[in-house]
Amino acid sequence: MLVVSTKSAPAAIGPYSQAMVVGDLVFTSGQIALLPDGSDEVLQKGVEEQTKQVLQNLKAVLEASGSSLQKVIKTTIFLANMEDFSVVNGIYEEFFGSHKPARSTVAVKELPKGALVEIDAIAKV
Repeated sequence: MLVVSTKSAPAAIGPYSQAMVVGDLVFTSGQIALLPDGSDEVLQKGVEEQTKQVLQNLKAVLEASGSSLQKVIKTTIFLANMEDFSVVNGIYEEFFGSHKPARSTVAVKELPKGALVEIDAIAKV
């Protein structure tokens, strides 16, 4: 197992790693809309800005793992409000393009730091 850590994405806010590489797979922790320096200013913005930052963070963690968005096998999207689904879905499609990994989307009561969206991934290294 290899612990992944990059300054291009926010550090873990608890006792966990940004990602773990096991064999030829990387398992990322959920990303919320913190900036790489840990600032939470994006969390004060709407779901569109948060989703873009979340996917930038996820991309950075994947790249630090030797992977990429184009090698993602499965994602899970956690939404604080399912009414945001179409907005998040549109931005998600912009980031992934024609690559369409398996995905689950669930509504949750709340997310860390009051985030509106969190995304994690499993990808090939």
